[in-house]
Formats: sequence, C-alpha cells, structure tokens
Amino acid sequence: MLLINKIKKLVITLVCYFLVCACSLALKTDNSKPNFIIIFTDDQGYQDLGCFGSSNIKTPHIDKMASEGMKFTNFYAQTVCGPSRAALMTGSYPMRNARNDNGDNPHPKLALSEVTIAEVLKPVGYKTGMIGKWDLAGHNPELFNPDLLPMYQGFDESFFTPGSNDARVHLIRNKKLVEKNADMSTLTKRYTNEAIHFIDKNKEQPFFLYLAHTMPHTKLAVSEAFRGKSEGGLYGDVIEEIDYNVGRILDYLKQTGLDENTYVIFTSDNGPWWIKKDHGGHAEPLRGAKTSAWEGGFRVPAIIRAPGKVPAGKTSENIVATIDLLPTIAKIAGATVPKDRVIDGVDVSEIIHGTSTELDRPFFYYQHHILRAVRKGKWKLHLAHGSYTKSIVSRKWPIHSAPKDRELFTKPILYNLETDIAETTDVADENPKVVAALLKLLDWAKQDIGDINKRGENARPVGNEPYHTPNNLIPIDKK
Repeated sequence: MLLINKIKKLVITLVCYFLVCACSLALKTDNSKPNFIIIFTDDQGYQDLGCFGSSNIKTPHIDKMASEGMKFTNFYAQTVCGPSRAALMTGSYPMRNARNDNGDNPHPKLALSEVTIAEVLKPVGYKTGMIGKWDLAGHNPELFNPDLLPMYQGFDESFFTPGSNDARVHLIRNKKLVEKNADMSTLTKRYTNEAIHFIDKNKEQPFFLYLAHTMPHTKLAVSEAFRGKSEGGLYGDVIEEIDYNVGRILDYLKQTGLDENTYVIFTSDNGPWWIKKDHGGHAEPLRGAKTSAWEGGFRVPAIIRAPGKVPAGKTSENIVATIDLLPTIAKIAGATVPKDRVIDGVDVSEIIHGTSTELDRPFFYYQHHILRAVRKGKWKLHLAHGSYTKSIVSRKWPIHSAPKDRELFTKPILYNLETDIAETTDVADENPKVVAALLKLLDWAKQDIGDINKRGENARPVGNEPYHTPNNLIPIDKK
C-alpha cells in the first residue's frame, strides 16, 4: 500500500512537472513572437526626412533608424488620408474595400466585415493598440459612425481622434470621449506617451501598435520645446518633434530589452499638401503632391528596422506598398491571411530580411474611385483622362495640385521612372509594346478591382451593412 501511494505521488509530481514545462514552453513560444510598431505620419512628403534628402529639416533619430534598418525608395501609400488608412489596415486597394457608406465619400467608412492587421494578429496571441488618427469611421471630427471605431476593428486598446485636424480635435479612449478641442500642440508628445505606456503594459507578450500621428496634417501645431527650432519653418518644427518622439520609442525598446524582437515601420499616408504652401511639405524630386496621381501623391518615405532581422544600412528599390504590410506581418507572426477575399498586398518578408532582392509586381494608382495609372518595373503609364464632371476628383481636387500638374491627358502617357523620376518626358510613342502590356494590366484592374461607376468583380460591397448596436459614445458637438 505504501509503495502504491509513493507511485501515485510520483505520477502526480511528474504530471505537474510536465504541465508546468508545457505552460512554460507555450509562454516562451508566445513571447518569442516578434512585436510590430507602425508609425504612420500624415501628409509627410517624400523628401521630408534627412535620410530622404531634406536640406533644412533635421531628423537624426529617424536617420539613425534608417542606418540601422532598411530604407525603401519606391514605397507607395494612397493619395489621400482615409483611403490610405483603409489600404494599410486591410492589405487591399481602397476601391476593393467593403464600405459602410454609399461609396461617394473619398474617405471610406470601413465596414466591419473587413479584416484588419489587428484582427489577423489577435488569434495568434497579440495584444493590439491604436493611437492617433483613425479616419475610418468618418473624416469629420463630429460626424463619424461610433460603431466603426478601433475597438470594433480588432484593437484591444485605443486613444485616438476620429478624423483629421482641419479645424479641431476631440480625443477618445476606447469608446469614451475624454477631451474636446484638445490642444493640437500637445498631440505628438501625448500620442508617444500613450505608445510607451502601451508597450510597457504589454511587454510580456507579443504586441502590435499602430501609432498614426495627426501631424504634419494641417492645422500645424508644435510644442514650445520645438517651436522655431527648425530651419524648415513651422512645418520643419513639426517634423523634428515627430523625429524626437520616434527616438523616444526606439530608446524605450532598447531600455526594456525589446529592441531585437520588434519591427518598427515608419512611413507616411500620402504626399505633401501642395495647397498649404510652406505648411505642406516637399516631395522633390518627385512630381505632384497629395490628391494627385503623380509620384508625389503616392510615393512616401519608408523605413523598417528590426536589429538582427532586417539588415542594417540597406536600401531597397523594390516596389513595395502599405498594402503589403498585412500579408508580410502575418507571415512573420505565423498568422493567417484571410482566404475568403482578395488581398492585393504581397508578402515581402524576404525583401525586408535581405534574403531576396527580386519582386516583380504592378502597382495601381487610384485617385479616389478613378483608376489613373499603373507602374510595373521602371515603367509608369497614365491613362487618358475621361470627362468625370460629377466626380469630386474633377470638381474639387485639381486646386490641390500646382497648375502644371493639372493637365489633362488625351492619350496614355508613359514615363520611365528609372531615368525620369520627375515624370517630365512622355516616351509612349517609342515603346508601343510596353504601353500595350500596361494597358492590359489596367484593363484587368478595371474588371477585378473596379473603376469610376463600376465595382470590380472581386470588390467587396458598398452600402449600409448591419453593424454593432450603438455603444453609448458621448455625443460630440462643435462647442
């Protein structure tokens, strides 16, 4: 009997031991997953970093980030705020996204049926946080849909403003209004404080943080510590404050031992806002700006840093885009990309890890709901402009571009971006086979993704789908 009791105790002890080991192994495996931080600025031009050629804006922290990671010189977002955020979150062209509106608004109200990066990562153990400008429930700071906020799109925690800061900013934590008419000069620092708090709170498990700065979208505002410090005027002050706060996050990752297990991605939502003049940034040597289909509207600065994972001091000239981040992050994290819909982005993990330098894919330029151009390799083809007099693109957007960039094309125009990055010389007549091949790609996009007045065959629906019951968000008025 004594022997039997000893055997029972031994068995129980061994079972407990193996359970503890299994739990420890599971915890270790979970903690071994890398963290991801996306820092997304607003209306920051291609040139508006030191490492991308700025002569009067100093960005030592982001420049160091580039020297310790990989810089992308052919990185694409979308040409305006809301669509750019939709593309980033879903890995799809905004024209393909399901929307909870009638489709006429340039800034989509993203339907809950869409799957965001946060929703891809949560099933594999990630804590998810969103800080900053949301802009996917409505662009107006008061007239937004409270049922389409970050907490309903996969984010565990959020501290954000619903839309842009054209006039004012209201701050919401999760679903509670915490501050009306916030002081915009405090936003960059406050967002960063919130980001560091989120990292600290969740450092024992894998996390995904989406930090979408309100700046340098106008109205520009900067704290006293940075006011008048930049040679680039108020706009430069704003960028230099962002740079300092990016440095705070990178320093905190080092202090907490998270540095080598965290991918930090820095980029912008679109090009600079030309109509804002000195407050609008710079895209040189690119042509055009925000709202246009020129390179200056879509091509943005981008850097990815992850010590020991992303090779340091490298520059990639591959065509990469915000739509690639969802499938790439999913691959690295061991998560599953949605199989029930078309995802336009491609997994570029081998590119950012330096194990491959080959990437051959087209990129389509949508100016809101109008297909304007395609790039493949060094070639970019602009379509002839149709007569879209009722479209907001035709009615309102031309004034946002310099007069020389408002020209209408009566035939397809081809540029060799390898030798003509500023899109100055049409070479269509000399390259008829290239034009024909790119026109076929554009025809495919019209059919599959869509074009003005036409939903693509694989586009998700537009309309007022069912969504969550109203969540008692405190109403906001302008007072």
